[in-house]
Amino acid sequence: VQLQASGGGLVQAGDSLRLACAASAGTLSSYHMGWFRQAPGKERALVASIAKITGRTNYRDSAQGRFTISRDNAKNMVYLQMNSLKPEDTAIYYCAADRNLSFLRASWGQGTLVTVSS
Repeated sequence: VQLQASGGGLVQAGDSLRLACAASAGTLSSYHMGWFRQAPGKERALVASIAKITGRTNYRDSAQGRFTISRDNAKNMVYLQMNSLKPEDTAIYYCAADRNLSFLRASWGQGTLVTVSS
């Protein structure tokens, strides 16, 4: 599956953004989906994931209560709604698809930059 992330931008602290991930090939309903982020000088880390059948979601602690991952299988899209953004959320955000929730063999999108100013 090929993925393309979009929706990043420059916002102020407290603002909201919605990231979108579209599949240009393949069917997202067959995959667990995740949003990862990589901040400057840091390793890429999972932000949120959503299971392919149950739709069960999982969030990193810092995203819990502020971010919401969702999927629209009919549109072959996955979203990350980010509210109450903080400067520490600044990173490149990537969507990923894998048949395993470990995301060890994930297909990756190209990333979209989110910059949150204080």
